[in-house]
Amino acid sequence: MTAIFKKLGIEVFGRFSLFFYQTAEFQRTITVIKMTKLTEVERQKNLNPLLTNGWIVQKDRDAIHKEFTFKNFNQAFGFMMRIAMQAEKMDHHPEWCNVYNRVNITLSTHDVNGLSMKDVKLATFIDNILKSDNI
Repeated sequence: MTAIFKKLGIEVFGRFSLFFYQTAEFQRTITVIKMTKLTEVERQKNLNPLLTNGWIVQKDRDAIHKEFTFKNFNQAFGFMMRIAMQAEKMDHHPEWCNVYNRVNITLSTHDVNGLSMKDVKLATFIDNILKSDNI
């Protein structure tokens, strides 16, 4: 498989790759930046506001979790749809479960086996939905 990628101009480095695209007019290099786990300093700075807002660090893994309760299924599902659209843009998808008016969300970055800035950004987006909709 690596040989096929090399013929297309793609260099493979583990799970990450560099893609080189060349035409007569220009050459473009697209690089993938490796996501890393939050450092202790980043945890203090970025997780504390989320923890104050009801997110909980899970005991059995490096992840954050929060449960949301809505008036009905439609409100819960609409909330999930807004998150789904943002998650797709971020290429970062939550672990979640919906039962009638409840939505449970767990965030963790599988590529780093723990919490990253992607989790912080998505959790902040989720909390901002609730603030903007007064839910």
